[in-house]
Amino acid sequence: MAIRMPRIIQARKILKRSLSNGSTTPASMDIPKGYFAIYVGEQEKKRFVVSVSLLSEPTFQELLHQAEEEFGYNHPMGGLTIPCSEDVFTHLASRFGAF
Repeated sequence: MAIRMPRIIQARKILKRSLSNGSTTPASMDIPKGYFAIYVGEQEKKRFVVSVSLLSEPTFQELLHQAEEEFGYNHPMGGLTIPCSEDVFTHLASRFGAF
């Protein structure tokens, strides 16, 4: 467990920085506590609302790292953007019960 904590803390920092760059819009206000919005897709982005428990999964942390490399902390959609196909993301998220 102690080995995973630094990666979880890093994932939370990435999420916090990403969300602080976006503006507060009506779409961002419909997110329940314990969840966050994420944009997924290679060309056309689709918005998902997923559980924060996904942040503790190593596979998702790798996606966050890729997002950091591709977008930095200035995400074009105003929220966290993950550079993978929608199919890959939905498979991953459903595997961990993040929806």
